[in-house]
Amino acid sequence: MAEEKLYDDMSTLEKIEYVKKETRRLEGMGGERAIKRQHDRGKYTARERIDKLFDPGTFVEIGLWCKSSGIEYDLYKQDIPADGVIAGCGEINGRTAYAAAQDFTVMGGTLGRMHANKIVRTMGEAAKAGCPMLYLADSGGARIQEATDSLSGYGDLFYNNTRYSGVIPQLCAIWGPTAGGAVYSPALMDCVFVVDKETQAFITGPRVIKEVLGEEITEEELGGAKVNAEKNGNAHFFAKNEDESIEQIKTLLSYLPSNSREKPPHVETGDPSDRAEPKLNEIIPDSDTRPYDMKVLIKMVVDNGVLFEWMERYAKNIVTGLARMNGDTVGILAQNPMYVAGALDINACDKGSRFIRFCDAYNIPIINFVDVPGYMPGTDQEFGGIIRHGAKMLFAYSEATVPKITIPTRKAYGGSYIGMCSKDLGADAVLCWPTAQMAVMGAGGAVAVIERKAITEAENPEKKEAELIKEYRNRFVNPFFSATKLNVDAIIEPAETRPYICRFLRMLRNKHEELPWKKHSIMPT
Repeated sequence: MAEEKLYDDMSTLEKIEYVKKETRRLEGMGGERAIKRQHDRGKYTARERIDKLFDPGTFVEIGLWCKSSGIEYDLYKQDIPADGVIAGCGEINGRTAYAAAQDFTVMGGTLGRMHANKIVRTMGEAAKAGCPMLYLADSGGARIQEATDSLSGYGDLFYNNTRYSGVIPQLCAIWGPTAGGAVYSPALMDCVFVVDKETQAFITGPRVIKEVLGEEITEEELGGAKVNAEKNGNAHFFAKNEDESIEQIKTLLSYLPSNSREKPPHVETGDPSDRAEPKLNEIIPDSDTRPYDMKVLIKMVVDNGVLFEWMERYAKNIVTGLARMNGDTVGILAQNPMYVAGALDINACDKGSRFIRFCDAYNIPIINFVDVPGYMPGTDQEFGGIIRHGAKMLFAYSEATVPKITIPTRKAYGGSYIGMCSKDLGADAVLCWPTAQMAVMGAGGAVAVIERKAITEAENPEKKEAELIKEYRNRFVNPFFSATKLNVDAIIEPAETRPYICRFLRMLRNKHEELPWKKHSIMPT
């Protein structure tokens, strides 16, 4: 049997062939058996995910030959292709993006020192190039054999996630297990994508919970996709499979600029900016206690009726999402009276404030449709900190410098209206529908306070109260009083909402506003 040649003894052509052969082997990831196990779980491999995300032939890989240098357990002697993570850049729908995809077929995609170095380097290259960064998480967590080197790697990830936050879009898809410290990099990124029956994201797993607390729970019940999308709000986009999740990523990128110095791309949608929508004149019920679906209203206004929802399954009393108006990206925030009458609660405030800051970071104008009766009452809300959570909305709107347009459609009561971007919180335009009810509170509550003596002393208290409520409604619970104080810019026919918004967006296209110099702001917790 011929002795294998050392690399230094090879001819130039032999070296070229050797590199080709080794490249093919390394690109084979964990081998056929490991790939089959990944497929048997109903999951794509890291390379298949990269191929599906990026335009054909555009992805350029970096660090294929990277491997662990750990001396413990002789890791440096082991064959760990690409050190368990595929990284590089390419084009998605013709626009450059960077990505790091953990390879579960290689040591379970566990993170070691070089694994982390590769992701951090890719992130840094993305920031220098001013391009989005995608992180495809599918990992058994820290590589225990590398001990604290793994923890150091996670620290580097968290540090750079934070440094580049709001600089370039950072998107994470959790397409497999992500537990313990591994969940914090996704949590620090802009958006998280999850897949039903595939995503697992939690700090402490079921085994430890059982040992410490005696509670029995499955991984799916603890940190599955539905839990993260519906219960705890850790995920922004839920999909039934990876193919749908990949399309969600591509769709989101189509709405975003490549970095914070750019404006979002303009797309010709073919929907006229002056299009009126007569059906909007009939969407608000005559009774102010009857609900209506705010999503239907929004879709009548935006280009071609397309609303790409953000955190659709969480805090349904507030709608957040991206759309286009006259081909330009806008962020939409609105109450949905179909859920708890559209009242703002803790979860809605967290969802809304995060979305406002996301839009502001990437130069996306914000359109607010307001039908809010107030903040959610109750001891659970007060004890849970509705004051500080509600303050996040006030803070986010006040800090946002992008164009902000507010449309009160019905109820706009008290502090909750301010919390939905009133003129005082920096709205560039407030366009009221005739059905808008703008007041400190509803007429019944107001009269009970202001006219208590008159009601109790009346010969017929019930009749007197009804008369006073009607008088109060006609005097204050409408858009006219606010309009006389310049708190409303225009009272418009609902059918003309789209043309008005498009006109104001054109006027505000070059809006420039600078905040007072500061090291950073201190947002309510």
